[in-house]
Amino acid sequence: MSFRCVVTTFVIFALAQSAGAASQTGRPNILLIVADDLGYADLGVYGSDINTPNIDQLAAEGILFTQFHTAPLCEPTRAMLLSGNNNHVAGVAAQSYVGVAGVPSEHIPGVPLAGYENQLSDRVVPFPKLLQGAGYDTYSVGKWHLGLELENSPYAAGFSRSFNLLQGAGTHFDDKGYYEGGSLYREGQELAEYPTGRYSTEFYTDKLLEYIEADRDSGKPFFAFAAYTSPHWPMQVPDDYLDLYAGHYDDGYDSLRERRFDSLKEAGIIPLDSQLPPRNDRNTPWQQLTAEEQRIESRKMELYASMVDNLDDHVGRLIGYLKDKDLYNNTLIIFMADNGAAAEDFYNGGPYQDYLRATFDNSYEKMGTADSFVSYGPQWAEAGSAPFQKHKGYTREGGMVAPMIIAGPGVAASGVIDPTYATVMDLAPTFLQIAGADYPNDGSVKPMLGESMNDFLAGDSDAIHDDDYITILSHRGRSFVRQGPWKIVTTTGPFDESNFELFNVVADPGEMHNLAEAEPEKMAELIGIWRVKRKEMGIILPEDL
Repeated sequence: MSFRCVVTTFVIFALAQSAGAASQTGRPNILLIVADDLGYADLGVYGSDINTPNIDQLAAEGILFTQFHTAPLCEPTRAMLLSGNNNHVAGVAAQSYVGVAGVPSEHIPGVPLAGYENQLSDRVVPFPKLLQGAGYDTYSVGKWHLGLELENSPYAAGFSRSFNLLQGAGTHFDDKGYYEGGSLYREGQELAEYPTGRYSTEFYTDKLLEYIEADRDSGKPFFAFAAYTSPHWPMQVPDDYLDLYAGHYDDGYDSLRERRFDSLKEAGIIPLDSQLPPRNDRNTPWQQLTAEEQRIESRKMELYASMVDNLDDHVGRLIGYLKDKDLYNNTLIIFMADNGAAAEDFYNGGPYQDYLRATFDNSYEKMGTADSFVSYGPQWAEAGSAPFQKHKGYTREGGMVAPMIIAGPGVAASGVIDPTYATVMDLAPTFLQIAGADYPNDGSVKPMLGESMNDFLAGDSDAIHDDDYITILSHRGRSFVRQGPWKIVTTTGPFDESNFELFNVVADPGEMHNLAEAEPEKMAELIGIWRVKRKEMGIILPEDL
């Protein structure tokens, strides 16, 4: 695969100026922090009761986005993030019948592999490779989830130093993982051992600081990717965090969902006239649980809140280091989550249940320790996804609208809450423009679909995308098309075009009013866009076989 990387002093200067870079010392450093499975309403600045002062302070110094869209699952989001492209173009899509909890997606025989490689494809160039070619030191720690082999590793994607969990999830104190064989890790080009007993968020922070410090005199700017595995299940925390939120959630998940919805309004994240979607009747009402069931359920949320609190503490460590080393004022910081709140509970169902139950002990006294494997399930996830419907895994807004905060050089505003539509694909072109790095345009790879955010961040534009901009995605049979305020979406499987519903998600973010019959022309228009764009992206349907 060929690519071009053109960097000249003139281009670097011009692009840094257009991005509003504040430092006189050259191009800014970039710190990208990704929280794994963090819910929309889980940060203090988004209205949460969880203590997150360091992340909240970033929002006070920059822009908080209320309409940042990812994919509905970790892996396609990461592919879109690193490529600036659609998940099918980037090679990370799945064909499966949805609706069966815990059934992993397998490649269907007869389906062309292109788009379904389950690793970054040769149709894209990962932006870290281009940053590296443009003179950046590049670092990655934490979750990778884009391939196990060296040729699909962070090293191959352009990270000069890296320590990563290769699979999609792992335990937080060891390498037991969630299925037989445990977790795999790689440092640089070599498989590595995880240091048993070290807590993941602390360990990854230590590694990233070690990498930055090692190259601090290189004279190069850096791109640092802190891909934390927290607060992804299992809910495990260090001993001094175990009881941090004891008693905070004794009124249950139904009350928390309503409380979060109200606090989102109070924080200015959602309009005051917003409506809370009806509760999911598949979740047992809190009052119908026994006292013992309530005790166990509230403990799950206590542990989740402690994980988020701990994550914020380590974000504070990163910020503290940057300030101590006089790097903070020349570092653009992006904090984001990778999808909606997570509802999976493999300890209580699914293909990994036997291994998990044989390996871990979820008795009340063990919950939250390295010996346990606790998930908090859809009942708590839907509280974290307020004010939307559904959660991780769904193409409803609750699966794809995630928190994002951007602060630092090139960001003109401070303390601003902004409803501008943004997609995870926009980050790659933003970073490349800042670095003065060109994405190949010689036909060797597909052009990026994301658009640079830099003019918007600098205050030179009112929006990142115009109303004609189209986002399309399909994964595991759940699909959507978004254009302007309009969205068609299906969440039932196997895929059937007749299952699409139509929503104006600006006026109706809870997706409560299907307008397919009331707006037949708009419905037909978006169906037409789907038919054209899904073929361009390589989305395969049974009718294509």
